[in-house]
Amino acid sequence: MPQEKQTKPVIGITIGDFNGIGPEIIIKTLMDNRICKFCTPVVFGSSKIFSRYKKILQIEGFQYQSLGENTPLNPKKANIMNCWEDNLDIKPGKVRQEAGRSAFLALQKSVEFLKSGQIEAVVTAPINKDNIQSPEFQYPGHTEFYTESFTKNVESLMLLVSDDLRVGTVTGHIPLRNIAESLTKEKIRQKLVILINTLKKDFGIQRPKVAVLGLNPHAGENGLLGKEEQDIIEPVIIELKKKGNLVFGPFPSDGFFGTASYQQYDAVLAMYHDQGLIPFKTLAFNTGVNFTAGLPIIRTSPDHGTAYGIAGRKKADESSFRAALFLACDIVKNRQEHQQLQKVDISHS
Repeated sequence: MPQEKQTKPVIGITIGDFNGIGPEIIIKTLMDNRICKFCTPVVFGSSKIFSRYKKILQIEGFQYQSLGENTPLNPKKANIMNCWEDNLDIKPGKVRQEAGRSAFLALQKSVEFLKSGQIEAVVTAPINKDNIQSPEFQYPGHTEFYTESFTKNVESLMLLVSDDLRVGTVTGHIPLRNIAESLTKEKIRQKLVILINTLKKDFGIQRPKVAVLGLNPHAGENGLLGKEEQDIIEPVIIELKKKGNLVFGPFPSDGFFGTASYQQYDAVLAMYHDQGLIPFKTLAFNTGVNFTAGLPIIRTSPDHGTAYGIAGRKKADESSFRAALFLACDIVKNRQEHQQLQKVDISHS
């Protein structure tokens, strides 16, 4: 796929489970030609699938070209890379194995394009974490898949982002009963360092201020309701403070969000998935974005799932997906600026 030199980022988009709302939110986002002023989209999926959804949804404004090996990118419309040749039927709202397999093929192709530098970031439409499982894909979700594809024995961080709230989690997709035993000083330290670094490099915040939540009710109540705060969380906060970082806590999560204290910080680190994602999605469901921080590549996604119940019915809200696309563009730009600043610092040292 040859391409002329681009002055705007080339952003990959994976189709997700094509029986969910992925194709619809992609179509609704990219049918606005103004998107192409900010990036050149490359969609990994199937032009046949999108053609069928255009008819089902009765949408005429979505313009695209199918990419072949020698097809140059069209910077003024969506470019679709066909990731499979099979003529698959779409069954909106139905869980099908072939949709999971196709979602994986799109992810696989996006990794290939990221590694070759043909795209600068990827935005992933929702997958079904069950039907995508196979000998080639044995991960709880996108975060773990891209982490394994681009790093070895390196931690990443699931970071939920909206206009005025950023929430990361120390533990991710693990059972609730395993959370306490999974929390260690080293793990919390790793996640905090990733969070601080991504705020600087990916969001352009030079002196980020980070809040850390406790694990137990009332942040342990001085050990009465649990000792994880005293034994594990507080020592890490003190350690990072001594190194000049603006890290505060641990805070009781209910009061922290109930009093809107999050507005005083650039980001929040929660101890586990639901502790961070329930308040985040309550406050920013339609505009929230999931960003995998700590990786050499840029990956964002909407903060919702496949929404089978409304698939193919023209009811899906594309706001979160659009926000994910714009965030990917912003992070590409911020990383470039950060890299330039580093070069300037080195030349002056």
